[in-house]
Amino acid sequence: MKEGIIEKVKLKEKEISARNFILAAGGAAYPGTGSTGQGYEWARKMGHKIIKPMPALAPIQTKEDWVKDLAGLTLKNVRVDVFQDGKKQDSRFGEMLFTHSGVSGPIILDLSKKIGQLMPCGQVCLKIDLKPALDISTLDKRLQRDFKGNKDFKNYLPELVPQKLGGLIIGLTRISPNKKLNSISKDERKKIVNSLKGLNLTVKGLSGFGQAIITSGGVDLKEIESRTMRSKIIKNLFFAGEIIDLDGPTGGYNLQICWSAGCAAGVSAAELEA
Repeated sequence: MKEGIIEKVKLKEKEISARNFILAAGGAAYPGTGSTGQGYEWARKMGHKIIKPMPALAPIQTKEDWVKDLAGLTLKNVRVDVFQDGKKQDSRFGEMLFTHSGVSGPIILDLSKKIGQLMPCGQVCLKIDLKPALDISTLDKRLQRDFKGNKDFKNYLPELVPQKLGGLIIGLTRISPNKKLNSISKDERKKIVNSLKGLNLTVKGLSGFGQAIITSGGVDLKEIESRTMRSKIIKNLFFAGEIIDLDGPTGGYNLQICWSAGCAAGVSAAELEA
């Protein structure tokens, strides 16, 4: 490199000379695909600032052991709130699933970046609302109507939650599975409502780059021309893809970022005069 211009790239067995160069080495997620994060160090050595790479769109590991008994269970139309020090930090509504070590699924993946940012500042907890369409009062009234029969509690639960969750609700409320619905007390009913409206999990950590879908962080956007993806430091260097500090939620947005940045960088590099 000479006077802010890359003259050639040296590889193990040869050298490559070009008028312009595009660095699209990917992030650090899914290293098995060859994306090891080396591009960050190359950009750093050329004078670029690197925003610390972090796993994003990653499954969450939790401290509670009971999640492994629910592994594979998908929950739809639930709400997950993120708390730290008793304060709500973020929330998502939609679909999630349990894994052998925690939780995953679309809304969990979307929350993972925020959770990763919060973790250095203290304990992070998740609160799962299994019945977000019903407030506490409405849900309690529904239970009062349902509890007029003499059906066993364990046989009623599949009407309320997926079968795999039935055992967990019994364990959390400590209500005998053989207890008749019409003999369940007001306090016991309150425990059921609280379990349905606030299934709590303690975050242990993110699953890491090995399972993360994307990387958050990378080459500082302040050092890249947004229209051309050209470096503001190296005159004939362009960036594209996950190596830059830009990421979005799940749903194809991150693929679009890569395609759009790649198109802009390619067109701009082809048009730039030597």
